[in-house]
Amino acid sequence: MKTALLVLLALPLAAQTPAPQTPPAPAEPAKAESPAPAATENWLSGSVDFGYRFVGGVGGDFNTYRSVVNLGDGPKLFGLDLTIRPPSTRLVDRIDVRASSWGGDPYNTARIDARKEGIYRLTWDYRNIAYFNFLPSFADPGAARGLFLNQRAYDTFRRSSDLELTLFPGHRIIPYFAYSRSGGRGQGSTNITLQGNEYTVPDRIDDHSDLFRGGVRFEMNRFHLTLEQGGMSFADNQQVASGVSPNFGNLTAPFFGQRLSLGSGQQAYDVSGGAVFAKVMFSANPVSWADLYGQFLYSQPHTNTHFTETGTGNFIDFATLAFYNGLTNALDSRARQPHTSGSLAAELRPLRRLRIMESWMTDRLHDAGSALLLEQLLVTGQALSAASVASADRLVMNYSQQEVNVLFDVTSKITLRGGHRYVWGDASVPAALVLGGQGNESGLLRRNVGLAGFTFRSAQKIRISVDYEGSPGDRSYFRTSLNQYQRARIQARYQVLPALEITAHFGVLSNQNPAPAVNFDFLSRDNTLSAYWMPAGGKRMSILAEYSRATLRSDITYRDPGTGAAGLSSYRERAHTGTLLADIPLPAHGSMQPKLSLGGSLFDSGGTRPTRYYQPFGKFLIPVGKHVQWNAEWRWYGLTQQTYLYEGFRSFQFTTGFRLSR
Repeated sequence: MKTALLVLLALPLAAQTPAPQTPPAPAEPAKAESPAPAATENWLSGSVDFGYRFVGGVGGDFNTYRSVVNLGDGPKLFGLDLTIRPPSTRLVDRIDVRASSWGGDPYNTARIDARKEGIYRLTWDYRNIAYFNFLPSFADPGAARGLFLNQRAYDTFRRSSDLELTLFPGHRIIPYFAYSRSGGRGQGSTNITLQGNEYTVPDRIDDHSDLFRGGVRFEMNRFHLTLEQGGMSFADNQQVASGVSPNFGNLTAPFFGQRLSLGSGQQAYDVSGGAVFAKVMFSANPVSWADLYGQFLYSQPHTNTHFTETGTGNFIDFATLAFYNGLTNALDSRARQPHTSGSLAAELRPLRRLRIMESWMTDRLHDAGSALLLEQLLVTGQALSAASVASADRLVMNYSQQEVNVLFDVTSKITLRGGHRYVWGDASVPAALVLGGQGNESGLLRRNVGLAGFTFRSAQKIRISVDYEGSPGDRSYFRTSLNQYQRARIQARYQVLPALEITAHFGVLSNQNPAPAVNFDFLSRDNTLSAYWMPAGGKRMSILAEYSRATLRSDITYRDPGTGAAGLSSYRERAHTGTLLADIPLPAHGSMQPKLSLGGSLFDSGGTRPTRYYQPFGKFLIPVGKHVQWNAEWRWYGLTQQTYLYEGFRSFQFTTGFRLSR
């Protein structure tokens, strides 16, 4: 093989040697040559991890296990990382292929990146997310009666892919084109709400969207500009059908001696629409002491909605306090939403130790929609009661933010920061959406925030940073929004020894909204301490240890929609989290270096919802040859909750496989 390689290298030299009888030709300008292609045996490099996972019997609640872990057994492709350099580089120089978690795992990905240097780059990304959520205690008013039925459950998957072609990368003018598609399907459970009662029924979900965009990037020495134009379309089809009959819903008390119930029912949503958008982004460095950034986006989405509903059973009309046993509803609506957003930012360095950062952004939108509802109520033996309602609504929301920060290097080790942020906005929504009345409901947002911080650096040993922001409060849109709040964060890193590093983090957020109708009080703290020890550069062992403690307190008043009485919602949590990971090289046999990994994590919380979660593991790796490694791993999963014992589970997994590399 070496002889053949020498011959291949010598051929171009021999071809360039002039014949003795031929006079030398005039010298020509040197031309850039493409890199010599790699030898045939080196056209492929990378690694592949594959194996088999065994899942032990799941004890406890299987639905909770799927909601938290959701890993199954069977053959698996754990990882793929390949680089292909074709012997002939006429069409492509390099292809990178990446993949992870294939074989039925809840989240798997794939990526292909092909390029021809200076000509094009083509990338394709694929993601598949399987989402399962069926915690028996969530959204279950019947749990106190022993009915464990999650009324907002999901068993769905969402697939998305992105394809992008970039032309002439590395040049000053770079066109690009992209296409993205995302879709979700599955089933679950939801509620049909009829006159104050909710009936849990099966739900089928089906939606997808397509996005096209294209543009051009201008890459100059001191100026970068991107112009992009695109459009999208989407469709959402959801169908709800009655299950068990009769379905008595969440209300157990009778009305005027009669029990409300749903015999049969069906709902169908058909939402379609699209949008066009335009985007401009730029960055500039006009002088050495100033950088400028900006972005502008305009879009105008529109939607068309068609909704139908039918039902039979025993219902009550609260307007007339009369019972009826059948209904038919049909709704058609149209809506448009012009949406404009933009931002500008600048970083100025007028002095060597002084930096000034200024930013401004705004986001403005309004909805213009109209709807027509046709409602029919049927009482056996009586004439059909029909009514139609036409409405036109308009939602307006404007949000803006301006922020300035000044950073000053007092010394080479100390940097101080001070700044101010001002947030303002206004919104107007139809009162029927929030109050059940007529007209519009408006709101204002006003917030002044003070910013401060400092950073301390001591050679390579110590680094400490402190950040703080606080606001005296003014006006906000939502009851739980930041109002009168203080937020602080401290981060520190200490290199005790060349092989030992310790880091610490402390954070706190205190937020109050003392308005009489709100009376919101929120406080959270989190503290983390971690150490990383790697003696002899990891040749002996490496250990990572981390401990976190977090506390949360939340109190907010609410009003019972059924009785109108005021109440207090309180939540408390005191959580401890620990992680320990150790990699221990075992005695080597020649070039074979086995390795043992041990550790795990735990979570223990007290308060409103006490929870314990354990996940220890052990992994053993043995090189079988120069390019082959065998590994085996054991993991344990255990969840218990004192308040919801029926929601706990326990399970173990054993995984074995090989890693092939080249």
